[in-house]
Amino acid sequence: MKRRHFVQIAASATASLAARPLFAAAARPPRVLVRSAWQSVNIGDIAHTPGALRLLERHWPEAELTLWPRNLEFGARELLAKAFPKVRFVDGVIGKDGQPSTPELARAFADCDLAVHASAAHFSASADFAAWRRITGKPYGVLGITFDPVSGMGGERFSEGGTLAALRTALAKVPPSRLEPGLRELVDGAAFLFLRDTLSRDAARHLGVKPRVLEFAPDTVFGFDLRDDTKAEAFLRASSLERGKFVCVIPRLRYTPYHHMKEDRRYSPTGARTDSERTRDAINARTGETDHARLRDMIVAWTKATGLKVLVCAEMTYQVDLGRTHLVEKLPADVRRSVVWRENYWMPDEAASVYARSLCVVGIEPHSLIMALAAGTPVMHVRQPTDTFKGHMFRDIGLGDWLLEIEEHTGAQLAAVLHKITGDPAAARARVREAMAGVEKLQGHMIATARAAIRI
Repeated sequence: MKRRHFVQIAASATASLAARPLFAAAARPPRVLVRSAWQSVNIGDIAHTPGALRLLERHWPEAELTLWPRNLEFGARELLAKAFPKVRFVDGVIGKDGQPSTPELARAFADCDLAVHASAAHFSASADFAAWRRITGKPYGVLGITFDPVSGMGGERFSEGGTLAALRTALAKVPPSRLEPGLRELVDGAAFLFLRDTLSRDAARHLGVKPRVLEFAPDTVFGFDLRDDTKAEAFLRASSLERGKFVCVIPRLRYTPYHHMKEDRRYSPTGARTDSERTRDAINARTGETDHARLRDMIVAWTKATGLKVLVCAEMTYQVDLGRTHLVEKLPADVRRSVVWRENYWMPDEAASVYARSLCVVGIEPHSLIMALAAGTPVMHVRQPTDTFKGHMFRDIGLGDWLLEIEEHTGAQLAAVLHKITGDPAAARARVREAMAGVEKLQGHMIATARAAIRI
């Protein structure tokens, strides 16, 4: 299609939209455009999308959903297409001319009544929503993101962070001018802004943003319910892991080394590209061994005390080898016999099925922990200081004693908490059910708010 003809289609679609009501209940179902699927090198980022779609389907069954993904690789597109056969997929970007780059995306802008941003590290698709607002004038909102002006809002600026308590103290010193005017205007124009932890909610209030609704609601990954039990059972058999007789441990560097990851679009064959990335590499080099030594000490103490096994697995692609080099290979030989290393990346449905069969999932990454909670399994979040506000969500849902700051706990202390959780599995799973009941109530309210937005 020639560019001039396409622009005419987009313009006529927008003009026809402006001439009719935003939502006519008697004429057709409401239509919702879901912006999500930020990257595929992280099963947590993959899981944001099916979590959001499932919540929308569950609490807004009459809505017609259109997914506008940013990145769907490694089988993520096929996973979503199979799980959500009624969802329409549209590809494209906002071009340099400020317009949708494909006819199907322009049509989605014209046809949909509401645009929603699924959970993410920040308002990562803000430019896309600015275009939605400018082109359509229709409502939009956000379903559970982090809003962290202390550790960064998604740009090159970064901080070595601190404990959640230290970040809360630092927040009080952040001037409201820290928020870029264009982002402030976009947030203020939102029909709803749900933050995935109360610290982010407090940050938004501190910065003085004023969307129509500003509330806390947990990450959309809590809505994730996909499973691949067949693959999980085959993997457990091949690995000699028995249901209820192992825990999962997930490693992480303090900063994700995207520029070293060949499967990521930011990969650079020459290594670090910017001063920021070189600094992050230095932080990773300085802290990687000490962080993972704590996890190794935990594994040693727990396996010797219980006689049970550990599965070292990954949430991100780079963590596959990280688990081998920083955990498995540095364990004592007698302990290593009780440890299984998963040597390849996986999709979130298989991961969730494995987590569901484990006693506990221990992770520096939070999203596998969320998938585990959604599957009914207890968790331990060993939080690094660079991990922004988001870990606070575990306190917010009543599991604060399962959130441990890595620099404030020894391996022996981590093992003691893990032993307490796994020593009474029934009690731990009852706590998970109680926490998830609260999460489901909050997320139901979040989708009800989204439903009401198109009637404003």
